[in-house]
Amino acid sequence: MEHPIILQMQGITKIFPGVRALDDVTLEVHRGTILSICGENGAGKSTLMKVLSGVYPHGTYEGKIIYMGEEVTFKDIKESEHAGIAIIHQELAMVPELSVTENIFLGNEIIKRGLIDWDAERDHTVEVLKKVGLSVDPDTLIKHLGVGQQQLVEIAKALSKNVKLLILDEPTSALNEADSANLLDLMRGLKDLDITCIMISHKLNEIAAISDAVTVIRDGRTVETYAVEAGQVDEDRIIRAMVGRSIENRFPAHVSNPGEVIFEVSNWRVEDPNNPGRLVCKDSNFNVRAGEIVGFAGLMGAGRTELMRSIFGHNYGIFLGGSIKIKGKEIQVNSVDAAIRQGIAYVPEDRKNLGLNLLNSIRITTVSANLKGILRGGLLDLEKEYDVAEEYRRSLRVKTQSVDRGVATLSGGNQQKVVLGKWMFTGPDVLILDEPTRGIDVGAKYEIYRLIHELADHGKAVIIVSSELPELIGITDRIYTIFEGEITGMIDSKEAQQEILMKMMTSSTSGSESK
Repeated sequence: MEHPIILQMQGITKIFPGVRALDDVTLEVHRGTILSICGENGAGKSTLMKVLSGVYPHGTYEGKIIYMGEEVTFKDIKESEHAGIAIIHQELAMVPELSVTENIFLGNEIIKRGLIDWDAERDHTVEVLKKVGLSVDPDTLIKHLGVGQQQLVEIAKALSKNVKLLILDEPTSALNEADSANLLDLMRGLKDLDITCIMISHKLNEIAAISDAVTVIRDGRTVETYAVEAGQVDEDRIIRAMVGRSIENRFPAHVSNPGEVIFEVSNWRVEDPNNPGRLVCKDSNFNVRAGEIVGFAGLMGAGRTELMRSIFGHNYGIFLGGSIKIKGKEIQVNSVDAAIRQGIAYVPEDRKNLGLNLLNSIRITTVSANLKGILRGGLLDLEKEYDVAEEYRRSLRVKTQSVDRGVATLSGGNQQKVVLGKWMFTGPDVLILDEPTRGIDVGAKYEIYRLIHELADHGKAVIIVSSELPELIGITDRIYTIFEGEITGMIDSKEAQQEILMKMMTSSTSGSESK
């Protein structure tokens, strides 16, 4: 039976100064279904959803939005929410210091005799948390919840407002596999409640598993829309539509030629700064050769990021002991500055909070970790600063009109490229990449993979932390696994399979030995 249409977007065009972000986009969503929107970074996906939800109000774009059979002209996000449309952004908008209840009813409080009715709010919170399958105390502070749980609270907040159309922007980008699977199951359950979902995602396996229809947007235009049977999505067709070409192999072919061990970590011990006595790194031992790409796999919370941040200038935790050697010589990395001087660079998982100053321009950001590289006569050479930034903009294919634009104006994928350029300019011997392709589309991923290969070919020791096991298998030479702060094993990528890695990632005793 054909589901009735709940939403039509007709001829949507949105122009920013010098940029046509959306060009005559059409979109159609059937009630009680899940539509996935795919497209490269900068294709216009998020802009389209901001038009729909009133972030860009009526009058700032051309075209019509027909919702539940009537044309709507939302002036702001409050009006779209009142109509039953809710959007959950990739960067969650929770207030960490407030409770689950306070976050769910923030700006929408239940008032009784001029005061907030806390009992009613808690009761409603328990109800909506049940709908999303989350069992936590309503008085728990948001900062004490994991990212997966916070995502469920955001959805519960939408349900508390009687949402009819739920938009999720990269909902699983920060989730581990178990939380991702849980969220996808929840979305299937929302269909039974007659709630329609639009999901923006780069993860083709998730799109294949859950979608009733797929719309592909490229360069601000609708390329194609087609209905699908769940599990029957043609991933190659989506890739061709997204990037305008076929990517026969999502991981570029690469011949690895590792040299001598140039980076060695021994007996590395770090204590959790918030939980005395709990070790987040338990006598970790690993090494990387020149020209080698080494992966680290582990479930969220296993200690991958904690290990890498602690190596990068004791940037996380309380250092208890251990040693680092570069090219056979023991080095001290008691600060981030010392780590950079010793030839270590770290591209963080959280690019917005740890990798960028969002107030800076692209050119300032690119040189920020190596100001000595643009000195002339003891002064900053602004002409060289521009040349360096422009060189990395071209080589990394950052989509922007000018390196003088603010990094905040870039899409997530282009921001990640700028962070990568910043650290490449330091000329490191060891480059640590923590979730380097999170939230980045298939085409941009392919470019970054090729760039990583180039770095290895130039003799760099490259370390990649990733939650995507196919990515680790596809691009690395060897993979270490971590479970509860302990390196549980190491395997050559040619021999690695997802099932084997998962076993090594979920047990402190694995069949492989750390080498």
